[in-house]
Amino acid sequence: MGASSEREKMISGRLYRAADPELVAARAEARRAARAYSALDPGAADARRKLLAGLFRYLGDDVVVEPPFHCDYGANISMGAGVYVNAFCAVLDCAPVTIGAGTLLGPGVYLCAATHPVDPDEREQGLEYALPIVIGSNVWIAAGVVVGPGVTIGDGCTIGAGSVVLTDVPGKVVAAGNPARIIRHL
Repeated sequence: MGASSEREKMISGRLYRAADPELVAARAEARRAARAYSALDPGAADARRKLLAGLFRYLGDDVVVEPPFHCDYGANISMGAGVYVNAFCAVLDCAPVTIGAGTLLGPGVYLCAATHPVDPDEREQGLEYALPIVIGSNVWIAAGVVVGPGVTIGDGCTIGAGSVVLTDVPGKVVAAGNPARIIRHL
């Protein structure tokens, strides 16, 4: 098996170098697109959709992303139909981030697929890794929530404001806190 590119390592959850020129260029392009999106007139629905469709891996119908919005690459983000992303959200999509249909993200939600090794020697070498995030359909993630790498949130969940979600959450529950824990089943 031949050598993998840093992008291939990143997507597959292996340690990679974020300073790789290809990755640096891709992040810069995504930031330009996000800035252009934020500058568009809120009434320019067709232009807004076209820009997001070019940025994201998949964009369902009737998706609304309120600016400002930040992402690392965009190309690893999939949003189902009817997703609503409120202002000041960030998606660190160094691994695939999938958001199911009808899901609502409150203001200031951070979806962080990217992470760093706990070993300081590996960090010093400029290495990091990323793990996919999967958010089911009809999920409500309230304001100020942080979702960590490798987390899956099941269909029909509600995640309380200010929560830090570092482990999987099964479907149809309310979870909240730091770290998030199940408060009740729906």
